[in-house]
Amino acid sequence: MTVNLKRRRSAPRGGTRVQRAEHHFPVVSHAGPRRKIAGPTPGKDEILFLPLGGCSRIGMNMALYGHAGKWLIVDAGVAFMGDEAPGINALMADPSFIEDRMEDVVGLVVTHAHEDHIGAIHHLWPRLQCPIYASPFATEIIKDRLKEAGSLRQVRVRTFGIGDTLKLGPFRVETIAVTHSIPEPVALAIRTDAGTVLHTGDWKFDPDPLVGRTTDFAALKRLGDEGLLAMMCDSTNANVDGSTGSEADARAGLVAAFAGRKGAIAVTGFASNIARMKAVVEAAAANDRRVVLAGRSMLRMAKAAQACGYFEGLPDFMGLEEASWTDRRNLVLLCTGSQGEDRAALSRIARNNHRELWLQRGDTAIFSARMIPGNEEAIGDVQDHLRAMGVEVVTPNEAPVHVSGHPKRDDLLRMYDLVRPRFAVPVHGTLEHLEAHARLARGWGVEAAVVTEDGDFIRLSRTAGAAVIDHMEPKRLADTGQEIIAWNPDAALYPDTVPERLAA
Repeated sequence: MTVNLKRRRSAPRGGTRVQRAEHHFPVVSHAGPRRKIAGPTPGKDEILFLPLGGCSRIGMNMALYGHAGKWLIVDAGVAFMGDEAPGINALMADPSFIEDRMEDVVGLVVTHAHEDHIGAIHHLWPRLQCPIYASPFATEIIKDRLKEAGSLRQVRVRTFGIGDTLKLGPFRVETIAVTHSIPEPVALAIRTDAGTVLHTGDWKFDPDPLVGRTTDFAALKRLGDEGLLAMMCDSTNANVDGSTGSEADARAGLVAAFAGRKGAIAVTGFASNIARMKAVVEAAAANDRRVVLAGRSMLRMAKAAQACGYFEGLPDFMGLEEASWTDRRNLVLLCTGSQGEDRAALSRIARNNHRELWLQRGDTAIFSARMIPGNEEAIGDVQDHLRAMGVEVVTPNEAPVHVSGHPKRDDLLRMYDLVRPRFAVPVHGTLEHLEAHARLARGWGVEAAVVTEDGDFIRLSRTAGAAVIDHMEPKRLADTGQEIIAWNPDAALYPDTVPERLAA
């Protein structure tokens, strides 16, 4: 593939002119006739928005944008099932609709590296086979997954710099720095001849994210000044008053929670939160302790963070062998398992079946993560095991050791003040979240706020407005750990009861 780089000057930011790259990529063609699933064809005077996932529940995010006969894919994630479906690791959107239109697909752009946004890519790419565009950190994670799946050599993963603009067919996609609970999240300003829409991805306004850049407020305000047709915006905390805290607040909470403790300290959180990982290392150093990583996901994410330079200047992590003989007063275990997962490090430690690490009476376990709905029983079970061992359990309800990665109501209003969209399309949430966001947007003053669900075709037009014009029933695929199967929610929740199998 030939990549032509053009340089242009952006608008001044912070009093300094910056250079940004504009990448021009050819559209990928797929030979051979295909049967097309029914659905509208995007015209030149409109933008079609089709969420395949992310607008019925938290997770499984995958969205399509259509314009002038072409389609752009944004994200391809999974939703973890837990006790909802024994035998099923995760669900993902069935890409059949867009698979039948691959000759018109210009690429897949990734907003950030959380599993609910990239976790399906290595499963679905054999059916999509389009170029993937991601930030450096997300590229590291995606390539690692593709390598594990044995398909890395066949996949084209193109890395963009934050602030770059991608020229993909009739779409010009500007990547705008935002903050979240993972490095290098971006919002996407998708420009077309029919207008500009903003796909925010997951975000919050964090003045001190500990890792990476702060939000590019100048770029967001510039969108508002230019005139924004619509915003597809994160709704996770749309029913929560106030403003979301900073990662620096969580670090301060961890430093305080570590102080004065005499035994070993175990901390569990989302492995992808590199800022939290850094905060744990800094809290440990402030209390004369060192950190050992426990769990495959922690090791994977730390490797990607180190490759991107996010741990420069920090003390090295200990190995498992060194941790096994280190004085417990100087030991911190940073573990997977914040959601009570059976095979995660903290769950195994709590059940005394981890081969190298253990906890005992007088130690402390800190849960530095929110409890995802549906995981209450699994998390409670791990915590009960820890307490039975004489381990003190500290949760975010008892100490300020966690902050959300998503905007609350005051943050949403601030975003609307910046970008001033004509139309609002709430995404990333359940119906309750989407409706709360729509009420807020209408109260702010948008012309229309469209509450959508997965499978809705939304037309966005300067002249015709914003409306749902069609619907297709969204299908799901399930990962059993061995294969990808068609998911039938009406069948029993075990994979051997579902007759249809699909090639992974």
